[in-house]
Amino acid sequence: MFLSAARARPQLRTPLRMLTSHAVIFSTHGEPKDVLKTHSYEIDENSIGPGEIVLKTLGAPINPSDINQVQGVYPSQPEKNTALGTSEPLAVGGNEGLFEIIKVGSSVKDFQVGDWAIPTSVNFGTWRSYAACDAEKMMKVPNPEQSKAAGKKQGLSLNQGATLSVNPLTAYLMLTHYVKLTPGKDWFIQNGGNSAVGKFASQIAKLLGFNSISVVRDRPEIEELRKELTEVCGATHVITEEQNNSKEFGPQVKLWLKESGGEIKLALNCVGGKSSAGVARKLAPNGLMLTYGGMSYQPVTLPTSLHIFKNVTSAGFWVTELLKSDPNLKRETVDRIVEWYTSGELLDAPLKENEVGDQEVAQVVIDAIAASKSGKQLVKF
Repeated sequence: MFLSAARARPQLRTPLRMLTSHAVIFSTHGEPKDVLKTHSYEIDENSIGPGEIVLKTLGAPINPSDINQVQGVYPSQPEKNTALGTSEPLAVGGNEGLFEIIKVGSSVKDFQVGDWAIPTSVNFGTWRSYAACDAEKMMKVPNPEQSKAAGKKQGLSLNQGATLSVNPLTAYLMLTHYVKLTPGKDWFIQNGGNSAVGKFASQIAKLLGFNSISVVRDRPEIEELRKELTEVCGATHVITEEQNNSKEFGPQVKLWLKESGGEIKLALNCVGGKSSAGVARKLAPNGLMLTYGGMSYQPVTLPTSLHIFKNVTSAGFWVTELLKSDPNLKRETVDRIVEWYTSGELLDAPLKENEVGDQEVAQVVIDAIAASKSGKQLVKF
């Protein structure tokens, strides 16, 4: 879905007015349905500082890390304060989102009214209808009108813009930041191949010329899933967890490697347990396994022989920490992903839109969180 140019570049409001922002906040930790509330506050467009901007939220996704922050079990947490005029400290939920600039301060040079932007770092608090902040807290991304003017095939959709910062960046950085894979020859293997990150990894690997093996759970419709992951997402091969854990399947993998003349140098693990051991066993000597999730809730256990005789390395990947230590890396990676989106080479993960409209925003977010077990959700403001 693409927003019209009129939506992307609204008319200037004269005279300027007070805006009422409705934010989803929490002052204590617990289950979202118990602790999330709506807090409304005013933003005076006339009183923003020279280096500040006013934003209208277009959309914000529901990520597992967002839910974990509310629950108090995620290591990165937004600061709780009384900046929104409350008597007790609180935080606004949400880390990812897409915003439209509707007012710029007198000294702001990098933004103009109508531009689109995403937060430069986490813990911004994206679950709110409007926000005011220092311009440096936002990173510009092209709106559809700007992409069209630049000769691009298409503009960013709301979904693509709102979900730029986590899943596609995670996939790209894991594939490129740690191990040098030779295009046309080398391979990576991943479990959770039909997850959002898994689908991005398959697509990006194909764009970069890397071969891939995606591991998925067996299911009655396995052939339909295999067809989607290979023909739509670009996975080279798709295997089941049973095949991943089977010694008898090893010769088939070796045959694939022989055909390309390359090696499996990288493994991506978001499952843990037996699945992680299965993908690690297929690594070449000196290979690396990056763990970025643990969907099985089982520990990562690797055979001792992999460390001693193959010098396999197992490490963790957390996109938040990596980008915090290298801010320029986010800009470079976002630009790469945007280029693929606007050229039509990269497909975003499907999600369900939850329109706020006249509803209480906290209830919309709570309902979207409950529905997230069955698929990715986006709150549309």
